[in-house]
Amino acid sequence: MIERVLALSVRHRWLVVMLTVMAASLGIWSLIKLPIDAVPDITNNQVQINTIATALSPSEIEKQVTLPVETSLAGIPGLEYTRSMSRNGFSHVTAVFSDRTDVYFARQQVGERLTEVRRTLPPGIEPHMGPITTGLGEIYVWLVRYLPAGEKIPVRDGQAGWQTDGTYLTPEGQRLRNDFERAAYLRTGQDRIIRPQLRHISGGAGVDAIGGYVKQYHVQPDPTRLNALGISFG
Repeated sequence: MIERVLALSVRHRWLVVMLTVMAASLGIWSLIKLPIDAVPDITNNQVQINTIATALSPSEIEKQVTLPVETSLAGIPGLEYTRSMSRNGFSHVTAVFSDRTDVYFARQQVGERLTEVRRTLPPGIEPHMGPITTGLGEIYVWLVRYLPAGEKIPVRDGQAGWQTDGTYLTPEGQRLRNDFERAAYLRTGQDRIIRPQLRHISGGAGVDAIGGYVKQYHVQPDPTRLNALGISFG
């Protein structure tokens, strides 16, 4: 049998060479397309629900937000269990589904349940589903900071940057006098400049921010002046 194979290969040597080249080319193409991950994602099939309510304490978040959201998810096909975390002003609920459940079907079911539970939550509180990713999907972390005075950028009074009195002058002309104002300005730059640009990157599921202070605008009406003008709070 071996002699026949060898004789056939010798007589049709160019065919053998061609088949060998084709097999090698197919192997190289398969190697290039093979998805290789140094840290494979072994996370189970899950949907995350995040809710922000800055005015509520952890105990109030647990009673008024986390518990109703968890209860509303009961009975969804393929749901195995839920787990949650409640802290000051933030509720995080994770619904874990079986591996056979399609993640888009699971998100559709969760979205329908959230539509119903919104009616029972305190006014102004909106639960949102997280992106289709897991903790192992975090691929890039960066830090936004101020360059120390005198490092690469000289201190020049009246120009954007550090000032001789220790304050920081922004390009918009705002003078940041303490750590709180400087941390809030960094968070504003992260949320309004960096995050929108990173959202356009192909394949990205979401951009999260940690730290700093979120800039807020508070309107405090004067009831006396409203009554004088005949305007109600509504």
